[in-house]
Amino acid sequence: MEYTVNKLSKMSGVSARTLRYYDEIGLLRPVRVASSGYRLYGQNELDTLQQILFYRELGFPLDEIKSILYAPEFDRAKAFERHLAELSIKRERLDLLMNNVAKSMSTMKGETTMTDNEKFEGFKQSLIDGNEQKYGSEIRSKYGDEAVNASNAKLKGLTQEQYDESEQLRIAYEGKLKEAVETGNPAGESAQQACDLHRRWLCVFYPSYSKEYHKGLGEMYVSDERFKVNYEKIAPGCAEFFRDAINVYCG
Repeated sequence: MEYTVNKLSKMSGVSARTLRYYDEIGLLRPVRVASSGYRLYGQNELDTLQQILFYRELGFPLDEIKSILYAPEFDRAKAFERHLAELSIKRERLDLLMNNVAKSMSTMKGETTMTDNEKFEGFKQSLIDGNEQKYGSEIRSKYGDEAVNASNAKLKGLTQEQYDESEQLRIAYEGKLKEAVETGNPAGESAQQACDLHRRWLCVFYPSYSKEYHKGLGEMYVSDERFKVNYEKIAPGCAEFFRDAINVYCG
């Protein structure tokens, strides 16, 4: 059975305008275009749209979804397994947040008491889950499950004061890094100060800090586009500059 844009839109909840846009960017092509000019979609296209919606629900950008779906090694059965696992994590995260809201309301009414750490349960887990979804496979393959699990446990145990301190360190090292890039000297004073602030920030989260670990992160900031784009927002060429500065710092 084939569906026009309007019929597919009504069935899926995806607007006709969005379906046309997916066609324009090559994310979801119709199986054929009728002589009347109508785009027609078959079963394969419906299955592809279902996958697109799963990935969108999990927060993937369209260009990344396209790369995943049209990769030669894409396996639909394995994709469903990953969707189920990631949606389970998302459900657990929502349950934590809902429990946080319920506890907060109960505390306001004087029915229960809530510790300062309890006030932030769910939020820190949300941060951990988000990092796992975006970077988990790369980080775990590079540093091992034990190191990553220890880091996650440390993050969950942070007090609000410790977390605030980490944010101040992050803002400080990013500001110093922007200043350092303008000098063009990764071995200069500003660059090395940025690296030291970065080390202090890392130590808040990663109990097994080492110079090799620090240097490995510098390389990842360049080789992995998801990391690189964050540093390129600070200044053009920042990722490579920071890697070189870290190599000097840890040299």
